Amino acid sequence: MEKIFDQLINSFVNDKVGIAKNFINPALSAHLINNLIQLNTAHQMISAGTGNDVLVAHDKSLRSDKIHWLDRSHNNIHENDFLDLIDAFILYLNRTCYTGITGYEFHYTLYDIGTFYKKHIDQFRNNDVRQYSMIMYLNQDWKASDGGELCIHHSDRLQNISPSSGKSVFFKSSELPHEVLLTNKPRMSITGWLKIG
Repeated sequence: MEKIFDQLINSFVNDKVGIAKNFINPALSAHLINNLIQLNTAHQMISAGTGNDVLVAHDKSLRSDKIHWLDRSHNNIHENDFLDLIDAFILYLNRTCYTGITGYEFHYTLYDIGTFYKKHIDQFRNNDVRQYSMIMYLNQDWKASDGGELCIHHSDRLQNISPSSGKSVFFKSSELPHEVLLTNKPRMSITGWLKIG
């Protein structure tokens, strides 16, 4: 895994956006897809808001995805395998880059057909514990016509990233405005933040 971790870190250092393929292996990805679909079928995915627990707003003109938080207390073997992977990445990141990450939070994300997330930054105005944003995509056979790209707003250009399965994206939560473009078919991912404090 260290080769994939290095790919993610090195591409981040070079371009402020780390991208690596196969961060989640195909077998684990398939299990996580099944988990997400089952949660959605059981109506356990909730409408996502903007802001944190102190200042949260639900405005579907800004954001129209659904989420479900991952937690080891669920005792789901595949969620725990994913969180073990994140633990290993954080150990490697802290050892090689001295980032001081001490925690994280991740959720399943589902964008139904016709949904989106307008331009935003991931770090809260009243709380700076989120240091790095990570997105792991779970979409098999994704085509350009399916839409749903992650559009990152660099100071001098736009970068559109296809949400194809196995791909991971990594960037500073406080630095890069980004959005999820309108999706033309259901779009699945695990999204989260590496935190300090």
